[in-house]
Amino acid sequence: MPCSVRALISDSPVPRFLKLNLFHFFQSVDPSHSVFQRIQIKYVEDDDGIRMYFAAFHLLDNFPAAVIVDDFADFFSERRCHQRYGNARAQDLAVVHILALCQNAIVHANAKLGTLGSCNLLISDTHQGDTPRSLFIYKRWIGAIYTIQGDGIGSYILKSVSSSECGSREGRTAKYSIALQYLVLEHIGNG
Repeated sequence: MPCSVRALISDSPVPRFLKLNLFHFFQSVDPSHSVFQRIQIKYVEDDDGIRMYFAAFHLLDNFPAAVIVDDFADFFSERRCHQRYGNARAQDLAVVHILALCQNAIVHANAKLGTLGSCNLLISDTHQGDTPRSLFIYKRWIGAIYTIQGDGIGSYILKSVSSSECGSREGRTAKYSIALQYLVLEHIGNG
């Protein structure tokens, strides 16, 4: 799971009450459980780290069931991208190159795994405002896109956004809240 050390050190956007609930959850979990032996974390600092990870992905003896890249857009420094590409849309080019490499690696892993399993890619991105800056790029390279937004009164709205593979599900929403340490589904609908 590629992630940035910077992101771990900085303040998380996760609400404090959710952090506390997760803390209590992990206190009740046996740390020697076999599931934890299967989790590997790879720390990368920038898009070069992601590039190197996925460029060597085909060399792995055992492919993971999932690769999670947390805070994806944070890996693309505007200054570094401009130095590399010398273009006004340098960040977008860098994102496209990495997403193409990720998709290629995952397709290769799934071809090798065949019916024995699958390898999936999950990318998270945090943004402020209505639409992520790179949504038009994500729609091309990511099979399913979801947004999670707080409604300001304690609930969260999960919304599917159309992408290359799920255009007919655009606008589907689910409203959740957290009550007594449980995630509660309040509503499912369209729009």
